[in-house]
Amino acid sequence: MDWRAFNEHGDTRDAAFYLTALEYGHYLWQRGFAARAILCLDRAMGAELQASDPDVLAWPVPYAAMAWFLTHTPDGVFIGNPRVHFQHYADRLKAPRRDIRRARAWACWALTRRLRPLLPADPKHAVIEPSENEIAAALNRHGLPGETVLWRTVLQACEPVERGKIL
Repeated sequence: MDWRAFNEHGDTRDAAFYLTALEYGHYLWQRGFAARAILCLDRAMGAELQASDPDVLAWPVPYAAMAWFLTHTPDGVFIGNPRVHFQHYADRLKAPRRDIRRARAWACWALTRRLRPLLPADPKHAVIEPSENEIAAALNRHGLPGETVLWRTVLQACEPVERGKIL
């Protein structure tokens, strides 16, 4: 599997695209490409999803997978700095689906802060970082039914990892 798996979707970002992004992220993870796997989860979270889509019912918004990637990336495997990635990503999103994509990026940023507290923020990027309650409110407004509960459940289960160096 490679990036060409997305070609069959063209410009469509539906549930089939979502499933492809999840599968490709898993494929990359299994091959030791943690940073690229995280980017695939970003792509999945940017799809236009409906709560009734069978693929969404089977594979909910991948906050748990994101937490897994953040906590189980082996030492020596490149992960970059996901905290900075999500901070920049959330701040620069444009249409389509900007509001939900932004809320999900901040949700992943919050997971990263909780799980990898030693990763530094970007001090040169002047952006107001939302509170967890503000992120939850945005997910309530723009997300799928039950998405906020899903995210909060994953967030509450987070145990910090004492690795913070960027590889």
